[in-house]
Amino acid sequence: MPLYEYKAVAPSGEVVQGSMEAVSQDAVIAKLQAEGNLPLSTKEASKSGFNLSNMRLGRQGMSAAEVGQFTEQMATLLGAGLPLDRSLTVLADLAENEKTKKVVTTLRDKVRGGEPFSKALEAQQHSFNKLYINMVRAGEIGGTLDVTLDRLAVYLASSKDLKDSVVSALIYPILLVVLAIGSLILLLVYVIPQFTPIFEELGGDLPMLTRIVLAIGGALQSYWWLMAGIAFFAVYAFRSMLADEHKRRAWDGWLLKRRWVGDLVSKLETARLARTLGTLLTNGVPLLSALGIARNVLGNTVMQDDIAEARVQVQSGGSLAQNLAASGHFPKFALQMVSVGEETGQLDAMLTKVADAYDREVRTTIDRLMALFVPLLTLLLAGMIGLIVMSVLVAILGINDLVA
Repeated sequence: MPLYEYKAVAPSGEVVQGSMEAVSQDAVIAKLQAEGNLPLSTKEASKSGFNLSNMRLGRQGMSAAEVGQFTEQMATLLGAGLPLDRSLTVLADLAENEKTKKVVTTLRDKVRGGEPFSKALEAQQHSFNKLYINMVRAGEIGGTLDVTLDRLAVYLASSKDLKDSVVSALIYPILLVVLAIGSLILLLVYVIPQFTPIFEELGGDLPMLTRIVLAIGGALQSYWWLMAGIAFFAVYAFRSMLADEHKRRAWDGWLLKRRWVGDLVSKLETARLARTLGTLLTNGVPLLSALGIARNVLGNTVMQDDIAEARVQVQSGGSLAQNLAASGHFPKFALQMVSVGEETGQLDAMLTKVADAYDREVRTTIDRLMALFVPLLTLLLAGMIGLIVMSVLVAILGINDLVA
């Protein structure tokens, strides 16, 4: 049976941690609860001492994963009836690194000094964003901080799952591209030039394909520094362009107009917007404030402007769905659901359904694109290597003609 590590609060209020063998995490939780403990976290024991979290250098505050874990544990402790300052003390003791411990300890000290929890979070904005702070503030006002944190933990987990699925889908194609470029450079710079002295001794005219390949290999050997400099400058120029507000807006607008890429970007941003807006509304944040906060989670500046314009129109009494539709950048299904939500007074529930739907659709779309892209890239790589090999074979097969 696998070994699981756990952390829990004993009936005495003390934090206990250890490990046990069980068939699943649910079995570990059930056993801890049967013993009268309150489970905080359970995870399968690592088989290796290596941990990527230990490799983070220069990070300020808590990582997204640590914030998610902190939120989930806070919801559990507050739901069990522990006071806020006591819950923060428990989590400070459970902190796995000094940065997290420092953040949680600072929060506890501010709360004990009489500050509201949301006010204490504002001083830690390198760990907690505006959405997080505003949801906590709404939970404090409504007296449902534990429920709010529980919903916030679900939101953070859903957002992380979507991001992780996109990153995971891109890892293999990126690795394949790097290996492909590396293989081509190796052939052109180290393998093909080995044949150059042979061809020079034989004299005569080489086939056009061979001359082209040899020229490319020679250029890479002699001017690799220039090509590397051009590539570096191109990346720097592109990043500088995106740093300029007007150029970034033009680029984002261009992306939205592309047939397949624009559709994917629109759905991905809609999923983010719907998830954030729905979570904020569910926790009692007013629509205008929620729109102002949700706008900041979008990565596309054009769609950010669409939300800002829609917020102005809603403030004047307009319909959110109609104003989002006017931009032409949001999917029709999402607009219909928002319209129904406004008519029935269940906008938060409809937005959550939109987010779930587009989360699934984005994952499916990316999986299909990668399923198509990887074979095409493999065929392209095979074709380019084949051309390089053919350029050598054609020259070798024509040796008799060169000698003559």
